[in-house]
This record gives sequence, C-alpha cells and structure tokens, in this order.
Amino acid sequence: MSPRRSNRRKSPPKTRKPVRIQLPDLNWSLFANATVLLGLLVGIYFGTLWALDTQISEIRIEGKFERVSALQVESAITPFVDEGFLSIDLRNLQSAIADMPWVEQASVRRSWPSALVVSITEQRAAARWHKSGLLNVYGELFVEDASHIPAELPHLSGPPGSELQVAMRFFELDKQLERRGLMATELAVDDRGSWKLALSNGMQIRFGAVAVEDRITRFLEALDSALAPVADEVDYIDMRYTNGFAIGWKPGSRVKLAEKGEIDPHA
Repeated sequence: MSPRRSNRRKSPPKTRKPVRIQLPDLNWSLFANATVLLGLLVGIYFGTLWALDTQISEIRIEGKFERVSALQVESAITPFVDEGFLSIDLRNLQSAIADMPWVEQASVRRSWPSALVVSITEQRAAARWHKSGLLNVYGELFVEDASHIPAELPHLSGPPGSELQVAMRFFELDKQLERRGLMATELAVDDRGSWKLALSNGMQIRFGAVAVEDRITRFLEALDSALAPVADEVDYIDMRYTNGFAIGWKPGSRVKLAEKGEIDPHA
C-alpha cells in the first residue's frame, strides 16, 4: 500500500523587509560654531604658551658643597639657557648636572615668571680607592682619578669590581673596632682573595682567603678577651690558623702573650 501524499504545499520563505535607519538632522550651524570655538581655544592656549615661554632671566643654585665649583655648574647649564622658560628640557638639564664629578644628586625646577632653581647634593667621600680613586658612603667609585684626596680618608684596595664588597666590609669592621677604642685605616684584598687590615696604631691583621668571616669573629673575640689593653704593643696578628692565631710584637715590647696553632695550608 503506497504512502498517502500530502496535499499541503510548503509556504514560501518569508523575506525580511529592509530596515531603514534614519539619522537625526545635524545642526550644521551649531557644529560650525563649536569648531570655531575649539579653534579659538587652541589658538589662545598656544598663544599663552608662546607668551609665557620667555627667556630665562635668573638661575638660582641651592646646596652646600665644597668640591663642586660655580664654574662647573655654569658650564653644565650654558647649553640650555637659550631655551625658553617653558620649552627648556628640565630632565636633560638635570642629567647634565648630575653627571658632574662630586655631584650625588641634582634637581631642577621652574620658578615663575622666568627663573630656574637648581639644587645640588655633593658626594661625600668615605674612602680612597687604590692610589687616586674615591668611594662614597655607598661604596661606589665616583671619582677614578682625584687631584686632591683628603689625608684622613682610609685606604681601600682590591680587584676591579670589588669596590662595594671591600667598602662594606671595611665600614662594618671600623664600626666594630670603634666600639673597642680602635680605628681601621686600611683594608686590602688581593687577586687571590686574601684580606689584610691595618689599624691607626700600626697593627696589621692578616685574615687570609678562606673562612674570612669566622676569622674576623675570632679576632674581635681575642680583642675582647685579652688583646685590647695591649693593642698598641702589637705589630701584627695572623689569623690564618685553624685553631688559634699568632701575634708579632713591636720591637721593645715587654708583652709576652701569644696563642697559635697549626697554620691553615689553604689560607
């Protein structure tokens, strides 16, 4: 029996009517007025900038410094003074001043109507590095070849790149010694990593290249236990021993105190 055919016809697909989008009418008169007003405001803005961008008439320098000269500051500022009060590049000017020898920090700001205020903080030399270099209080080498070095500065030395390590160790040692009535004057580390310290009373301390922190601790303990009262009689102390140290006395010293053990072959 054949299937019954349906007499229902498929309805044709519905077609969508195009949607009309109607934009609001532009008020061309209002748009033109707004454009003119915007142009007028931009013109006033740039005109005001041009009027205020006057020639710099005054430069004030602030700060307490001894090593930085007025001539050096003037030389750094001169290439910028022809620029206008507003157009001058303060960042570049500040960098030029900060790059000067003996300058730690520099800042530049405008002071209305036509002045610049330059503030300078001078570097503080904390130690001499090798023959003529200078380290600041942060252990940074800020002058490699100084023409004048204060005589009271301690003398530090070491391989290139060791400035911070040597300076930090010296500052810590000097602080520890000051508590005991002594003062460090020199600290050196050689290419093998061997350390040697000198005090203002002429004492030399040899720490060697291994277990340096432990040897420094033993040295300070020896000062506290026996050596501090006779420190001026000591020529050198050799800490490169596994379980003690050796003392060399200055000529004519009557002190006969000494401790020693076997010297460390790797020291």
